[in-house]
Amino acid sequence: MFEALQPLPQDPILQLMQTFREDDRPDKVDLGIGVYKDDAGNTPIMAAVHEAERRLLEGETTKSYVGPAGSTGFNSAMAELILGSNSPLVRDGRVSVIQTPGGCGALRMAAEFLRLCKADTKVWVSTPTWANHLPLLGGAGLTIREYPYLNPETLQVDFGAMLETLERADAGDVVLLHGCCHNPSGADLSLAQWQEVTSLIQRKGLLPFVDMAYQGLGEGLDADAAGLRHLASAVPEMLIAASCSKNFGLYRERTGALALVSETATVNAAATSQLLSVIRSHYSMPPAHGASIVETILGDDDLRAQWQQELNGMCERILHLRHAFAGALSSFGDFEFIARQRGMFSFLGISPEQVGRLRKEHGIYMLESSRVNVAGLNDHVLPQVASALREVLGK
Repeated sequence: MFEALQPLPQDPILQLMQTFREDDRPDKVDLGIGVYKDDAGNTPIMAAVHEAERRLLEGETTKSYVGPAGSTGFNSAMAELILGSNSPLVRDGRVSVIQTPGGCGALRMAAEFLRLCKADTKVWVSTPTWANHLPLLGGAGLTIREYPYLNPETLQVDFGAMLETLERADAGDVVLLHGCCHNPSGADLSLAQWQEVTSLIQRKGLLPFVDMAYQGLGEGLDADAAGLRHLASAVPEMLIAASCSKNFGLYRERTGALALVSETATVNAAATSQLLSVIRSHYSMPPAHGASIVETILGDDDLRAQWQQELNGMCERILHLRHAFAGALSSFGDFEFIARQRGMFSFLGISPEQVGRLRKEHGIYMLESSRVNVAGLNDHVLPQVASALREVLGK
């Protein structure tokens, strides 16, 4: 059965991670792996998470299954976090939230659900988009279409081209949008642009699908969700995939949620039953620990305030690094777009050969596309990275 199988090339991000670990240079810099890092280069456990886990260890009385939908407390808390505390969608029973194994689980279960609804579903994704969007959605049998998003010359949103392409979408097609902190570009839609996209989706009869992986790391929890909430208030149906990996630092706990918005509570109940059947046939039910942490934090006023303070500190640090990075590079090029963008990622707009030189000659690691994790920087290494870039660019 297995003898004819050939080895596949390693995922480029995982390969970069392994190469970085094998590099014995003490001044090497990792700007490739997409996790938040503090000034010491660590991905810390948040203090609120530590306290929530302590309470769970002391008070947990069972390890029984949680059921395909996961924890109702977690799901309710995530609905409020994503849609706002007074969302009429929640009040009117038009939205259900299902706990999933990470944002990846939410994306894949949404794709499987969409294929159940319509076997020939087309989903439009941005160019560029997060690399794993394509196998997660396409692997479920959905047809992938692309719309232009980032102008490679200006490294800003090419909004006109985006709208022009989406005008060619057919009624019933799905449009995948990044809620905030666009991965891999860092270039976000403004609220005014969200409003234009909403009008197009309404007029064309499209189904919006929003991937909200970085809420709180752009400009704050509510500001980052403003576009999504405007869209949700205006359309009859919608899907939202959310992740707790970044804003709670729960990467390895695989904690996420899938929100399903329907036109009426009756339709939502029927659709949710179908979604739960899809989940039951795949992984049966989600892991509990990460969701229990989130539920504990969001359900306690003091813990929630502590978590929000920590998250705000992470957000402010990323914003500081963006402005500092753009300033450090300003003497030999126009990198002001880095300061304008949001979230952890930006493209530097340099060639694969220059990326290779940075790695080989200076021990500075980033993806071949020149996508950098801004959160991998700190004030200590900024001059080193700027100097290396100046040399590689011949400035």
